Amino acid sequence: MFYHLLYPLSEWISVFNVFKYITFRMIYGSIFAFLLVYFLMPRFIKFMKEKQFGQVVREEGPSHHMVKTGTPTMGGVVIILSVVISSLLWCNLTNPFVWLALFVLLFFGLVGFVDDYLKIKRGKNLGLTGKQKLLLQALGVLIFYLFLFEVLGFSTTLNLPFFKKVVLDLGIFYLVFSLLVMLGSSNAVNLTDGLDGLAIVPFCVVAGVYLVFAYVSGHVKFSQYLFLPYIPYAGELAIVCAILGGAGLGFLWYNSHPAEVFMGDVGALGLGGVMGAIAIMVKQEFMLLLAGAIFVAEALSVILQVGYFKLTGGKRIFKMAPLHHHFELLGWKENKVVVRFWIISVIFGLLALSTLKIR
Repeated sequence: MFYHLLYPLSEWISVFNVFKYITFRMIYGSIFAFLLVYFLMPRFIKFMKEKQFGQVVREEGPSHHMVKTGTPTMGGVVIILSVVISSLLWCNLTNPFVWLALFVLLFFGLVGFVDDYLKIKRGKNLGLTGKQKLLLQALGVLIFYLFLFEVLGFSTTLNLPFFKKVVLDLGIFYLVFSLLVMLGSSNAVNLTDGLDGLAIVPFCVVAGVYLVFAYVSGHVKFSQYLFLPYIPYAGELAIVCAILGGAGLGFLWYNSHPAEVFMGDVGALGLGGVMGAIAIMVKQEFMLLLAGAIFVAEALSVILQVGYFKLTGGKRIFKMAPLHHHFELLGWKENKVVVRFWIISVIFGLLALSTLKIR
């Protein structure tokens, strides 16, 4: 909105020319999103406490987690609201990628909201079934795919990292690939969100990585120099990524140990979904495996644990899955697990950025 209202005034007042620049809107969009979460979250926490809408801790988890029972949840509502408001104010609203990102954030967030609400209403860790969640998420991916590829005519080619000219055209099979990327990223973030502050920092790292890739891909000269596909609409996604990161840091202010609020499925599914959507729109799908290594490890630990348990008739690879619980049961304190996972996340984020020159 600021871009449309204030930038045209630069013909008469030169200072408004700054609204032309993506970098300017990235910085102030992220700060604005941070401040929105910072000021809105205490009111949300108070409301949730008054309504006694608190976290339902699964009984099969570590016993010391029972103290978290009753902590206000669904903080993702504030994150999503802040991201949407900030994006509407700071992005170029004629850019279809911005609207697609917001659609995915809201759609996946709504699925998570329903799941959270059912858990609170029933007083048990029983929301939507796994199949129900996957079907609803798949519907969101299908709508995203149809608009991006059928309406906008987006390319179904797949660019492989580390290679300059290796391109695969998946055709209609890109829909299946999109399902894997977006459902995988959404549910991986959800699985990671089990300790105070654990999921949000790796998410902010991924948002930072894709901020760079989106900015470079949307710039003709930078994309040519770094052998990345030029994507005309991608530049504005850098602003969305900055806003996501700013809102994430605002949430961390209240989610750091001991957490005053949890993001809930509404936050985890929404943020994970939009992360996958942005990866697709900037043509850096495989980079999620590197930039989001923590999320990948958490998801794989669950897949391996369940698969091995069924194959061996009850044996386990890990003491408990997802992976962060395994380290807790090894004797690591919650803070130590979280901070060490943060460190690993930053390292892999830097490795992902280094691939810009490794081609």
